[in-house]
Amino acid sequence: MGLPILQCSIAAALAWLVATEVFGHGRPFFAPIAVVICIGVGFGQQRLRRVVELVVGVSVGIGVGDLLISQIGAGWWQLALVLGLAMTTSVLLGGGTLVTLQAASSAILVATLLPPDSTGGLDRMLDALIGGLLGLAAIALLPGDPPEIVRRRGQELLGELAAALTAAADAISERDRTIAQEALRRARTQKAGDDYRDALRAAREIAAISPLHRRQRTMIERYTRASEPVDLALRNSRVLLRRTRAALADDETFPRSLPVALRQLAAAATGLADALGTDGDVAEVREQVRMAATVVDAGGIEHTGFSATVVTAQLRSVAVDLLQATGLSHEQARGFLPSMG
Repeated sequence: MGLPILQCSIAAALAWLVATEVFGHGRPFFAPIAVVICIGVGFGQQRLRRVVELVVGVSVGIGVGDLLISQIGAGWWQLALVLGLAMTTSVLLGGGTLVTLQAASSAILVATLLPPDSTGGLDRMLDALIGGLLGLAAIALLPGDPPEIVRRRGQELLGELAAALTAAADAISERDRTIAQEALRRARTQKAGDDYRDALRAAREIAAISPLHRRQRTMIERYTRASEPVDLALRNSRVLLRRTRAALADDETFPRSLPVALRQLAAAATGLADALGTDGDVAEVREQVRMAATVVDAGGIEHTGFSATVVTAQLRSVAVDLLQATGLSHEQARGFLPSMG
């Protein structure tokens, strides 16, 4: 969180200076607060949208507050009336949560601490715009390294997939359904996927507004294209683990080559993480995936029981997902694998 805190501190101070020294505003409260709302202290937020929502919310709150307080005065019932009307207006205009809350807080400030005769409503709206723009400038000029965070999150996500496949292989080799159960519990968590999507959104946004990271748009685009197939692979791995657990509970027989194929597929997932982050050659990853499918098919259909059959089918589903993550279409990915026999 060090970088967002630094961005907020610098941009808030500059917003105050610009509002006071350039535009002559006496108490530009909304300028620094707009910076904080724009930048935030979280990662992966839609900052461009938040700037627009911020200015709209401030405008609605100030507009309603200035109009009414100047006519009816300040007091407890005036505060209730202004607050209710500002929030209602925001909702009727189709505003989101930030718009409505910002309209409410602006109306409260106008009705209490900043009465209409102290400064003009247009000045306050301008302060919000100043803060929002300087917040975006801070993000563009002090952007950190969001592509590196995307790489790290991508490695973590594909690492989770590799871990799930390896655990399934271990469970089958050792005939231990506890291994599959523990791996399934871990695979059900969404944190790695959520972190990856947040990092990807932030990287795309910063690459769009920061000249320092535009050259990395190609890499970010690779991760964007791989996002959905990798998510599908994780979902299929959870099905694979559930059926592995069920097959072991029912004492079903698996193909002897299945653990080897699962470990090869896990290695392909790890290789994909490296290839996406370094613009590496995905041909080796594709070949690893093909070999995994070939190994399990070459082992023959030795198993009996529904769940063991599903595990083998899910291995191929994960293989197709990984091939799509390398850039192949669904039809190309299916055609790349050997036919089941």
